[in-house]
Amino acid sequence: MTPGFPFPAGADEDTPMFVISVAAQLSGLHAQTLRTYDRMGLVSPGRANGGGRRYSPRDIGLLREVQRLSQDEGVNLAGIKRIIELENELEALRDRVAELSEQVAAAHVAAEQAAAAVHASYRRELVPLPGRRETALVVWKPKPRR
Repeated sequence: MTPGFPFPAGADEDTPMFVISVAAQLSGLHAQTLRTYDRMGLVSPGRANGGGRRYSPRDIGLLREVQRLSQDEGVNLAGIKRIIELENELEALRDRVAELSEQVAAAHVAAEQAAAAVHASYRRELVPLPGRRETALVVWKPKPRR
């Protein structure tokens, strides 16, 4: 959804940088429409120190998507708000899955390293007997001496 803007040094697609008049022009919407969308919680821009709205490139992309859904797809604003909420939730869940996948991979590596350390500590007291396919482990205890 993010338009292809060149970012100033230190900025990214979430950096608030456009005043409402520029955001309206970039999105193809009227400034009053942007204010309405902000009041409804559809697109909530950042705020400058004086309280003025500052739109990020991501916000501009979202404004364009709201307009597309409304005009091209016929979705009402309540439906658009729900779509945006679900997309945000989906993105958060994808991030969480990626985080958990990394944790599982790290745990797998740690388990392999621990198993390798255990195997390296064997004193070779257990040896397979030639010609036997049994998997049972027999503990040998010497008879007490009298």
